[in-house]
Amino acid sequence: MQSADLQGKKIAALFPGQGSHAVGMGADLTAAFAEAEAVYAQAEATLPGLRGLMEQGPLEDLTLTANQQPALVAASVAAYRAWQARTGLTPTFAAGHSLGEYSSLVAAGALSLGDALRLTRQRGELMQAAVPVGRGAMSAVMGDPERVREVCASMQGVQPANFNAPTQTVISGEGEAVMQAGADLKALGLKVIPLKVSAPFHCPLMEPAREGLTPALQAAPYGELAFPVYANVTAAANQTPAALPELLAEQITAPVRWVETVQALADAGAEVFIEFGPGRVLTGLVKKIVPDAAVLNVGTAQDIAALLEESQ
Repeated sequence: MQSADLQGKKIAALFPGQGSHAVGMGADLTAAFAEAEAVYAQAEATLPGLRGLMEQGPLEDLTLTANQQPALVAASVAAYRAWQARTGLTPTFAAGHSLGEYSSLVAAGALSLGDALRLTRQRGELMQAAVPVGRGAMSAVMGDPERVREVCASMQGVQPANFNAPTQTVISGEGEAVMQAGADLKALGLKVIPLKVSAPFHCPLMEPAREGLTPALQAAPYGELAFPVYANVTAAANQTPAALPELLAEQITAPVRWVETVQALADAGAEVFIEFGPGRVLTGLVKKIVPDAAVLNVGTAQDIAALLEESQ
C-alpha cells in the first residue's frame, strides 16, 4: 500500500507499549529524516543519556522500565513525525497500548514531546518502585476471557491487566494469587504462560505509582487534541484535554481494554490501522481482533520509502 492509497482514508494511528524496544531502534529514521533526528535530539536534551541507550544499549539498561518508557515514546513519535512530514497525512483517530497512550497524545498535540518524556520517565520509576521485587507477577492466558474474569473475580489479589486479543488476556497481581489463578485456569483447559516482568502492571498494587504520578499529570499543560485519542481505561474516544490527567492516572491501575479499543476504532470507520514505532506487536493484535483490517507498520526508513515508492 502506498501513501496515495491512503488519501481520503480514515486512518487509526496506533502506538506500542513496553516490550517493543530494541537497541538501535529508530537509528535509520534519524539518519534519513530531519524530523526523526529532531525528536531524538530533544529526547537527549530532555533526558541526557537516553539517546545513547537507544542507539548503543546495553539492552538490559534500555529494558529498565524507567528507560524503556521514554525511549519508546521517542522512537514512536520519531516514526510518526517522519511519516507525516513525507506523506502530509493526518490520522482520523489514534490509540496507544498502555505507555503508547502518551505517544498518541503527542501525535494529537495534547502533550509536548518534552512533557511526555518527563512524565514517562517518572511513570517508569514509580511503577518499578511501587512493588518490592518478587512480590508481584503477571501471566498471559490463552482462552475465553470470560473464564479469566470469573476466576479473577473469585479470589483476591489478581485481576485482568490487559485484554490484548479475543483469546489473549494478561493477569496481574500478588505472586501467589497469580499462580493460583493460573492453576485454576489451567484446570479449565486454558493455556497459562508466566511472564518475565519487572513488576505487576495494571493492577491495584500499582496504586503508589498512581498516587505518585497524579500531581505531575495534573500540573502538565495539555493542548487541544487534533483528533480523538481512544483511552485505555474507557476504550472510548476522548478529545477533551481536561479529562487527560484522570484517564492517565487511572490507566496505571486499570486494565488495558485493547480488544474493545480496536473494535471501537473499527466501528468508528477506521479503514487502515498504522502502527508507529518499533516492532509489530499491535499489528498482530489488530489482525486477531479485526481479521480483515488493513494494517501497516511505520518503524523504519524503509517502511516510509515503501509507502512513497509508487506515489510520487
